[in-house]
Amino acid sequence: MLHRLQALIEHRVIATDGETGKVQDFLFDDKTWVIHYLVVDVKRWLSRQEVVLPVTAIKQLDWENKNLHLELTKEQVRESPDVDTKEPVSRQQEIAMIDYFGKLAYWVDRRSPMTSSMPTGMDYPTHTKGDSHLRGVSNLEGYDVWGTDGEIGHLDGFILDDAWHIGYLEVTAGEWLLGRSVLLPTRWVKSVSWANRQVSLHHTREGV
Repeated sequence: MLHRLQALIEHRVIATDGETGKVQDFLFDDKTWVIHYLVVDVKRWLSRQEVVLPVTAIKQLDWENKNLHLELTKEQVRESPDVDTKEPVSRQQEIAMIDYFGKLAYWVDRRSPMTSSMPTGMDYPTHTKGDSHLRGVSNLEGYDVWGTDGEIGHLDGFILDDAWHIGYLEVTAGEWLLGRSVLLPTRWVKSVSWANRQVSLHHTREGV
């Protein structure tokens, strides 16, 4: 089932012993388009503005009541590492999250839609080399989207097609397509230029 990622913004995030805050953003891997963490606004009860929690800590997602239930306590949320979500997540911050959350930090059950539970006897892959590719989803909104033969439009939203995988980009096309909204699969993405605020596709505009 497809879900618009922005529909989860402002969902209440509830730990095993009480509410912690509201969903503010998500961190995704810009190479695989898999979401690994949610950013939670916690300023109502903590001195810092936000915390970053693994999506694999989600026990239940209640779309109707806009609640997101965690397998974490409020104390675990309180003690989670500080992460600057306005910039690409540094390798040091990523390691800190993996150290704190353990295997929860990187296991995503692609077979279990939008919820997770830690199984036994599974492999838990982690990045071992190079820079982190974790970025905030909100930082990508508004980027120009280009095909191999010209500009297509600008990025307005993200569509989940599986367990925490962004399968489609919601793009508002320019005048050439009368401003229509189109869904473009993320497998068409060739590169993302964060400096130029541009998403480039290895697909033609005429093929949209």
